Amino acid sequence: MRFHHQPVLLQEVLEILQPSEGKVYLDGTLGGGGHSEALLERGAVVIGCDRDMDALQATGERLAKYGSVFEKKHGTFDSLLEACVVPLDGVLLDLGVSSHQLDTPERGFSFRWDGPLDMRMDTSCGSTAADLLNHAEEGQIVRWLAEYGEEPQARRVAREIIRSRSREPFVSCSQLVVAVEKAIGHARQRSHHPATRTFQAIRIAVNDELGSLRRGLPAAVRALKPGGRLAVISFHSLEDRMVKTFMRDAAREFEDTPAWPNSVPNPHRSARLMGRKAVTASEGELESNPRSRSAKLRAVEKLEIQ
Repeated sequence: MRFHHQPVLLQEVLEILQPSEGKVYLDGTLGGGGHSEALLERGAVVIGCDRDMDALQATGERLAKYGSVFEKKHGTFDSLLEACVVPLDGVLLDLGVSSHQLDTPERGFSFRWDGPLDMRMDTSCGSTAADLLNHAEEGQIVRWLAEYGEEPQARRVAREIIRSRSREPFVSCSQLVVAVEKAIGHARQRSHHPATRTFQAIRIAVNDELGSLRRGLPAAVRALKPGGRLAVISFHSLEDRMVKTFMRDAAREFEDTPAWPNSVPNPHRSARLMGRKAVTASEGELESNPRSRSAKLRAVEKLEIQ
């Protein structure tokens, strides 16, 4: 099995993380290993983490040529960061679903292919998308669609999902596509496929992606050495909003409320922002790698411990 990964914002990530001989990094979303390989080529030690065993196996075999300076680990980045005992020079999180996962029908991530309605990044555990949709209450499905998919017609879609499963339980991607199209129309009537938001929402729910990110961001800062850097690439507004808020709060120098006569130093400040705005892809990268279109890179540097 071959994982191809054209890493997004590679030069910008390298500029932030500044890899060199002997520095230690955790790539919390190994995937095809493009970012990890670039770090290794510059002499760094890399711990590559992924919950997808297919990615770990394929990319682990490809990067085995680097020997002991590359180590692969199976699991979610938040749990591995919490358990990390090696002080890190840098952490990279390249969020979202991989191209390989989307393009493999039997994984069930995409409305473009028919296959089992699975969507698990780690197929060794957890409930499939079919399990969730066949057993969740209508209100829960509405919340997933509205919050995770930002689907404006969440209630209509959820209602049709309930009707569809009452006739026949969900087992395939095509069944979910049909249900969404019944609820809100067909692809030719809009600029994007009507099932786009629904598939995103259910995938996020299946894999607890936002929960993992919420736990992983503070764990990453704790795992860093003073002066170490956290770089995060996000691909949709929910992730980017969470990353932006966390980094802003971690870097806030003073706290202030209308009830206080003066602002006071923030006792929880742990980092400094590396740039006020997110870094986005250059025109050249947009042409060569369309996946970079929605990518946003944000970073912080851990402060010296007082």
